[in-house]
Amino acid sequence: MKIVLLPGMDGSGDLFTDFVRALPGELETVIVRYPSDVYLSYPELMEFVKSGTPDRDPFVLVAESFSTPLAIQFAATVPANLKGLILCAGFASCPVRNWLRSTALLLAPVLFLIKLPRFAATFWLVGSTAPSRLPLDVAAAISSVRPKVLSARLRAVFRCDVRMELNRIDLPILYIQAKQDRLISASALEEMRQIKPQSSVVTIPGPHLIFQREPQKTAEIVARFVSRFS
Repeated sequence: MKIVLLPGMDGSGDLFTDFVRALPGELETVIVRYPSDVYLSYPELMEFVKSGTPDRDPFVLVAESFSTPLAIQFAATVPANLKGLILCAGFASCPVRNWLRSTALLLAPVLFLIKLPRFAATFWLVGSTAPSRLPLDVAAAISSVRPKVLSARLRAVFRCDVRMELNRIDLPILYIQAKQDRLISASALEEMRQIKPQSSVVTIPGPHLIFQREPQKTAEIVARFVSRFS
């Protein structure tokens, strides 16, 4: 069984390293990577998803945060060999509401012009008890992408709405929720469960980047989900 991984907003896939290492050896992984120097919309990024998925071999699609709308759209096209969908810290429509959305839209053009401060990475992404190298790894992954590309991706998140596509999916869905996620609120999950109440949910104590903070736990959860298709 293959696992196709779709990365978070940096698009590099570099932050999956520890998670992939923790997966059972019999699970083959493919990481889809997005361009770092040019902005591509969700529909344009879909071509990268299609090219990264196997033509015939059965696989499970695993998407993190920014990529979850892409995964939903792809699954809605009903690929014959796609067996299941795992969404981590995901959303089907803009996960930021009211004044926070307006503020974030206002700041989007300048938000990524400076290197991500360690305190910001700690507070929003990895948590105060993260290994000392993790905030540095996250900052490096984000810094590898042009600021204009990151800003445009953030605006794409604010505009996204794949609720109709989610409703069309007839596959097992697993949602991995980070309990202390400061970026994606519980309302994003509740919205998705209203559309797909049969979806499975696993909640793990930890921050937004739960694959990176808890690679062993998340690998076990993913492997257990994938094993049902073997």
